[in-house]
Amino acid sequence: MCGIVGAVAQRNIVSVLIEGLRRLEYRGYDSCGVAVLGARGPSRARSVARVADLEGQVRDGHLEGVTGIAHTRWATHGAPVTDNAHPIFSRDALALVHNGIIENYETLREMLRGKGYEFVSQTDTEVIAHLIHSLYRGDLFAAVREAIAQLHGAYAIAVLHKDQPHTVVGARQGSPLVVGLGDGENFLASDALALAGSTERFIFLEEGDVCELSLDGVRIVDRQGEAAQREVRQVAAYGGAVELGPYRHFMQKEIFEQPRAITDTIPQADAFDASIFGEGAGQVFADIDSLLILACGTSYYSGLTAKYWLESLAKIPTQVEIASEYRYRESVPNPKSLVVVISQSGETADTLAALKHAQELGHKHTLAICNVGTSAMVRQTELSFLTHAGREIGVASTKAFTTQLVALFTLAATLAKLRGRLNDEQEAGYLKQLRHLPAALNSVLALEPQIIAWSEEFSRKEHALFLGRGLHYPIALEGALKLKEISYIHAEAYPAGELKHGPLALVTEAMPVVTVAPNDALLEKLKSNMQEVRARGGELYVFADTDTKIVNGEGLHVIRMPEHYGLLSPILHVVPLQLLAYHTACARGTDVDKPRNLAKSVTVE
Repeated sequence: MCGIVGAVAQRNIVSVLIEGLRRLEYRGYDSCGVAVLGARGPSRARSVARVADLEGQVRDGHLEGVTGIAHTRWATHGAPVTDNAHPIFSRDALALVHNGIIENYETLREMLRGKGYEFVSQTDTEVIAHLIHSLYRGDLFAAVREAIAQLHGAYAIAVLHKDQPHTVVGARQGSPLVVGLGDGENFLASDALALAGSTERFIFLEEGDVCELSLDGVRIVDRQGEAAQREVRQVAAYGGAVELGPYRHFMQKEIFEQPRAITDTIPQADAFDASIFGEGAGQVFADIDSLLILACGTSYYSGLTAKYWLESLAKIPTQVEIASEYRYRESVPNPKSLVVVISQSGETADTLAALKHAQELGHKHTLAICNVGTSAMVRQTELSFLTHAGREIGVASTKAFTTQLVALFTLAATLAKLRGRLNDEQEAGYLKQLRHLPAALNSVLALEPQIIAWSEEFSRKEHALFLGRGLHYPIALEGALKLKEISYIHAEAYPAGELKHGPLALVTEAMPVVTVAPNDALLEKLKSNMQEVRARGGELYVFADTDTKIVNGEGLHVIRMPEHYGLLSPILHVVPLQLLAYHTACARGTDVDKPRNLAKSVTVE
C-alpha cells in the first residue's frame, strides 16, 4: 500500500526514484525498495529501514539505470521483511511494484505453481509479477492487460521487463496512479507530490486504465481496451522539505498550525452561499431532502459531529456511515439524499469504494470534503469543498480534522439558510464566531504546559476512558483514537450517559477518565455521570469551560478552557485532547509521527 514511483528517461533516474520515495515517507511504511534495468536485466536494492538506508545501499552498490521503479510498502500480506519488500521479481526478467490487495491471489498462486513458478515471498504481489511473466510474449503492455483481467481486488502497479529497456507499464483499479509528463522522459507515481521538481504536467489515470510510458510519450487505454484521451493538468506540487522549526515532531507542529489552517479554510464570503461548494450547488441543495455521510477513522468522527449541526441547524435528516461497512450491507438508497464523502487525502480506498457503491445505487448528488484538489475523490463527485490544512506529515490527523469540522459547519449553516432556518442576525453571528476561531484556538494552545503535567500521569497507564455528551461525544471518540494511535494506550470513548450500562465496571483508580465538559444544555447531566465515576474511586481529568463550576478536588483534576463557544465548541475541545495524546506519547517514547502498524494514506481496504 503506500508509495509508487517509476520513470523512463535518458539519464540516470535513481536519484529521482529515491527522492520520490522520500517525499512519500510521511504516509508511513515498513519497507522500501528500488529496481532499475541494466544490460543484464533488472537489479534492485531493498530495505526494511528508512529511505535513507535504501539510499545508502544504492550508493554503495552503484545502482544506476535510465528506466526504473521504486516503492514504499505498508505490510498487508506477509511480514515487513526483505523478501516481502518491493520491487518483486519474476525469474530475474520482470520487476513489479504494487499498491492494493489481490483477493484471489491464493487461487492464482496455485495455478502458477502448477506452471513451475516458485514463490519466495508471502505477498499477493508476487502473484501479479509471475502472472504477467507467464503471459509475456514480447509485448509487456499486452501481458499486463491480459493479467489484470484475471485479478480481483484493488491495485496500482508499475512493471518493467528486461526485453523492453525503455518501457514502464502501469495499471490502476481502486488505487491511485498518476502519469507525469516530461521532455524526453516520463514518470509514474501514486501521488503527484512524488514527482515535484521533475514535472508539473500530470495525467490522473481513471479506474481500469492501463498506460505505457516510453521516452517518446504515453499510451493509455481504458478498461475496454479503447484508446483513451485523458486531460493533462498543470499541478505545481510542492516538493520542498517541510521544516520542523521549534517543534519536536510534525504532529506537534501541525497541532499548532491549526489557527492558520482554519483561517485558510473559512470561506472568505460575507454570507453562507451555496456557490462555496461548486457550480450548481444551489440547485443540488434545493433538490435534496437528507444527507448520507461516508468516511473512515478521524473523518468519520467529523461526520458524526456534523450530524448534530445538520439536524439542529438545518433540520435535515442525516445518516453517518463507516465507509468500509456501508458498501457491504443492504441499504435503502434515496436518490434525493446528498452523499458527502470526507477524506484528508481524497484517496482513502474504503471511502472511494463506498462513494462508487452509492452512485451505483442511484445516488446522483455527491459532495467531497477533502484536502487535496487533484484527488480521485474530488474528481469523482459532483461538488466539493477543499479544506486548506496544508501538508499533514504526522500519521495521526490533527489539522485535517479541525478544518473538516469548519467545512461541515459551513455546509450545515448554508443548508439552514437555504431552508429558511437561519436569519440574517444568526448568519452574521456564526460568521463572526468562525472568524474568531483562530484567536480562540491560540488561547487553547496556551494550555499546553498544564496538559504536559497530566501526560506524565497518563504515560504510566495502560487504559483510559473518554466521556462526552451530545455534540461532544464524537470529540471524545477522536480523543480516544488519538491516544491509542500514538501512545499505544488502550482507550475507549462513550457517551457519558452510557456509563451505567456497562463501562462503569471498568472504572478503578488505575483507569483515568477524561471528560469533555462544555457549558451546554447537557452539563448537569454530565456532572451526574462524573459523580458516578468518583463514587467508584475513579480519577477524573476534565476539560471544562470557565463557567461550569467544576473545580479541582479529590479524584478530580480540571483544566479550564478559555471560553464557551456554542455550536463550534467541538473545534476548541478537540485540541487539548490532541495535546494530551501527543505529550503522553512523548513521555512513553513512541514514534509519534510514524506510529507502528499505521499509514497516513490508507489506499487498501
